[in-house]
Amino acid sequence: MFLRNLRTKAPLVRRAFGPAHHRLSSLALEQDTAARLSPALAPAPAPAPTSIHTQIPASIPISVYTDIPDAPKPKKMETPVAYSTMAGRLQPQLLKALDQMEYKYMTPVQQKVLQLPNFTDDCLVQAKTGTGKTIAFLLPALQTLLTTKGLPRSQVGLLVLAPTRELAQQIADECNKLTSLCQPPLDCHIAVGGSNKKSALSKFLTGKPTILVATPGRLIDYLSEAATRAKFTDLRCLVLDEADRMLDQGFMPALVKILQQMPPKSTGWQGMCFSATLPPSIHKVLHLVLKPHHVRLSTIDKDEVPTVDAIPQSLLAVDAIEDVFPALHSLLSCEKYDNPMLKAVIFSSTARQAALMYQIFGHTGGAAPGKIPVYQMHSRMSQTARNRTVEEFKATQTGLLFASDVVGRGMDFPDVGLVVQIGLPSDTEQYVHRVGRTGRAGKLGRAVIVLTPEELSFVRNNRQFPIKETTTVHPRASPTLSANIIRQALEKIPEQSKTQAYVAFLGFTKTLKKIHGLEPSAIVQLANRFAASMGCTEPPALDSSVVGKMGLKGVPGLVIKGKNGVPAGVPSQNSRRPMPRGKKPFDDSTPSASGAENGQNKPTGEPRSHKRPRRDMR
Repeated sequence: MFLRNLRTKAPLVRRAFGPAHHRLSSLALEQDTAARLSPALAPAPAPAPTSIHTQIPASIPISVYTDIPDAPKPKKMETPVAYSTMAGRLQPQLLKALDQMEYKYMTPVQQKVLQLPNFTDDCLVQAKTGTGKTIAFLLPALQTLLTTKGLPRSQVGLLVLAPTRELAQQIADECNKLTSLCQPPLDCHIAVGGSNKKSALSKFLTGKPTILVATPGRLIDYLSEAATRAKFTDLRCLVLDEADRMLDQGFMPALVKILQQMPPKSTGWQGMCFSATLPPSIHKVLHLVLKPHHVRLSTIDKDEVPTVDAIPQSLLAVDAIEDVFPALHSLLSCEKYDNPMLKAVIFSSTARQAALMYQIFGHTGGAAPGKIPVYQMHSRMSQTARNRTVEEFKATQTGLLFASDVVGRGMDFPDVGLVVQIGLPSDTEQYVHRVGRTGRAGKLGRAVIVLTPEELSFVRNNRQFPIKETTTVHPRASPTLSANIIRQALEKIPEQSKTQAYVAFLGFTKTLKKIHGLEPSAIVQLANRFAASMGCTEPPALDSSVVGKMGLKGVPGLVIKGKNGVPAGVPSQNSRRPMPRGKKPFDDSTPSASGAENGQNKPTGEPRSHKRPRRDMR
């Protein structure tokens, strides 16, 4: 099994592999994909090469990926401990609920936590994602609520904070299953963004919530009401899930505001922090949640290869930003050919770009290879739509999920065999957690990051990641065919979607100046080439207020709207760097296809997984 070099330019293939391998660039993809183009565009079949393996010369500093190494031999597993052994320590209704959930044996992290002499001890627990951390903190907390007296029915006894809506929903779902048989009832409420705040808050205030699972932002909104603050006067336990992220600088202000409105730590409430990683910064803020002499637990073997190191990783370095979408299409097409049951998550740097790629590959453009279902998940979607996507992508055996970083941490989708990152992550930790969406529960997986020349410094500056530097060419890679399919798909995408993706790309790239080192003028030029890659004849016009907020006022190359919404200026002639050898990414002289998939001129329509209108497609 190989990850492939899927460069989208034939000259690049010649440079990397020599004349003998130039013929690989003209090989057609599977007939299913070629059927999207008219006969005039579909390349003729070529004879299969006698060899597909070639090493990149040592002089090339960064290359694309290689053969996947053999999977490491599994360690000898310890004898699992059954939940039935907890009879007498856990309430019978909790044990019966676990049995109904078909949870027979404890995972290592659950075993370590449940073997603590006292379930009310403050604890800091390090465990990998996907190892059962949610059950590990819910069981002792629920046991405490069921066995201690004096908690009024109108009071919140357990507060769980999670960094994302989706993770909060997962926790609430597990909690509802565990408490389904409890008497007296333990009502679990959820407070997250994207839902109707007024109705949710009213339900919270008039109900009898014993448990609240919340994201920090929405909880701060709730706490602005005096009646809400009164609900926490008898707090018994506070849990931070994904504690490293909750306690980093971005979440610290929100966390401090929340804790300032909770009862003092001296009142005796229990604190639990669960996390996959423990960066040094976390120790500066643990005193806000944990007692000085708290318990520390870890299920990570010091000699064990870290999860991210155990997952094969590769770099797909394209010649220019105009090549990104065709390269992604070629990659996914080859993967789908090798594995008809492909299940992949494709991460974008922004929510708008995730929505755009969802449209390109399925919703509007229909460029997804084969009949594979296409999904999207990002912050621009309503909470209802995001919840629906979570359930559908969990249940499906094959599909492509185009996502922003709302999926990057804590989300557990089974059987994801491939993670693709388009562009730069916001930091190295985000890279690690994206990679961690594959290779879960002991299954194999791999990760690919697609970078332009302007973004390659990320790899050079992060040599700690095992990104391979040798390459194998997939015999079915067809850059020309992929470029034509993407061009046709982009013609169907609304201009508003392209404008939104352009603005988001411009803003995100500006924030990462420390990584790529680009000056504002170069950032604008790169964004304008991104617009060209979407088929825009000129850069989308921006409001002057937006330009000012980005700190790009006066930078040449931007098109600024006039008072009546009409562009007041045009980009400079130097705002777009010409493509190598004077060629455009999509040659206008190439005849367009006369039909889409199955010979139809109209789009195939929205994938079956999303039958209702999407709010984020505004």
